[in-house]
Amino acid sequence: MAKIAIYARKSVFREDSISIESQIELCEYEARGQDYFVYKDNGYSGRNTDRPDFQRMINDIKAGVISKVIVYKLDRVSRSVLDFSELMDLFQKYKVDFVSATEHFDTSNPMGRAMLNICVVFAQLERETIQQRVIDAYASRSKKGFYMGGKIPYGYRKEPMTIDGVKTSMYVQEPDEADDIRLIYEMYSVPSATLGDVLRALTARGLNTNRRGKVWNTARLSEMMRNPIYTTNDISIYHFFKQQGSNLINPPEQFDGVTSQYLFKGENTNRKTWDLSGQNIVIAPHRGFIPPDIWIACRKKLLANHQIKTCKAKNSFLSGKIKCGNCGYALVVRFSARKKGHVRYLIDTGWTENHCCQHKLPTIHADDFETMIVDKLKTKIDTLTIRAKAGAMDETQEQHKELEIRISKIESEIDILVNAMTKSEVDKVTIKYINSKIAKLDEERTSVLKELDRMKTEQSQKNNTNYKVLQDVMSKWEKLSFDDKRSVVELLIRKILVYPDKVEIQWNV
Repeated sequence: MAKIAIYARKSVFREDSISIESQIELCEYEARGQDYFVYKDNGYSGRNTDRPDFQRMINDIKAGVISKVIVYKLDRVSRSVLDFSELMDLFQKYKVDFVSATEHFDTSNPMGRAMLNICVVFAQLERETIQQRVIDAYASRSKKGFYMGGKIPYGYRKEPMTIDGVKTSMYVQEPDEADDIRLIYEMYSVPSATLGDVLRALTARGLNTNRRGKVWNTARLSEMMRNPIYTTNDISIYHFFKQQGSNLINPPEQFDGVTSQYLFKGENTNRKTWDLSGQNIVIAPHRGFIPPDIWIACRKKLLANHQIKTCKAKNSFLSGKIKCGNCGYALVVRFSARKKGHVRYLIDTGWTENHCCQHKLPTIHADDFETMIVDKLKTKIDTLTIRAKAGAMDETQEQHKELEIRISKIESEIDILVNAMTKSEVDKVTIKYINSKIAKLDEERTSVLKELDRMKTEQSQKNNTNYKVLQDVMSKWEKLSFDDKRSVVELLIRKILVYPDKVEIQWNV
């Protein structure tokens, strides 16, 4: 004869949660003196039904041993609507009643079944609400610069600190490990250096393993040099991440070149953090020790190398740099078979694949285009001068920084106003005011940009250190490796915009 099943479950020990024994005792009353089996899972979540004694009970139900299941509360069985729905179908199939001891419903009658379904929905809602609170709390704490756990990066140790009255931790340099990292960045920042070159140099110095006993390899070197916790957070770092599409939690004026930053995953992320769009950048309390210009050079170089590896079909040292001036989509290399062999063309993906470009570009031979860009590189290097590196920021640099911060603040204000206009409840009067405000801000932004360009031009004329190394490199261009050509392009060119009637190069220098 089929018997009653009493099922009890407890996730983790908490003083305010009911014990397995107490659950069974309350269920015994509902058994009304009938014989019963006890099934209990201690230390298992109600998120799913993958629990040993629960599965044993299901097998007994299928074997016809069980006629009724009694629980202390329905969330002891499951917190998932889907799992509970499937379970109710199973109970109905094998004619098994379900009773909750504290919620007072019994599936042996229609009202009990209806109330059960309603309670299951609210049980899942409660669980999802708790999960969202945890996610929101994590996001809130990370945006305030709190230490959020995880492996301590090489080059640092962890020490306790307090932020806004809350106890947390911060990173502090480990001198010997930090020296290793400085050496790695210094070696890789050389335009012609590869990760393999750095690895071989470390091995030659007897540093084939780090001071924590881990073997150096190119993957570990790449991962380390992508992490922004090693550099200070000046305005150049702010602009770099903004150009990459990252979410900058702090305003530009807080990027003061003193502390560092954390990178937290956002909505559009991947595990290896190659794509920085959508990732959150938050100012951290610890101090970085890699100069921003070196960190950015290495980060751009790694990004360029990654694009080459993952986009081999592009087959050009200009890959990732060439954009349509009208739609902003990339121009990529495509091949066309001819009697004399394959001919490479640059194709606008905005026109051919995404069908969003309004202006078709003329036929562009990739070989001719590359030759033209190389000639422009040589001309740029021949006429370009740069200032010698200085240890401290002089008065001119400080003025540049102030203007760049002002430009960033103006752009942020414009973005806020543009977003406000997209709201459906905004009336015409408000839209008119917003448009007027945007026009004034844009006028101010143009004025500040002109002043910044003027100051940079004057400063450039005063500098007397030529790009001697790059001039030598360009004189041997045809003998350079593909990676070396990419490194030179990455160093000097930010973007190449192609229009139907012209080509515009945006320089990094």
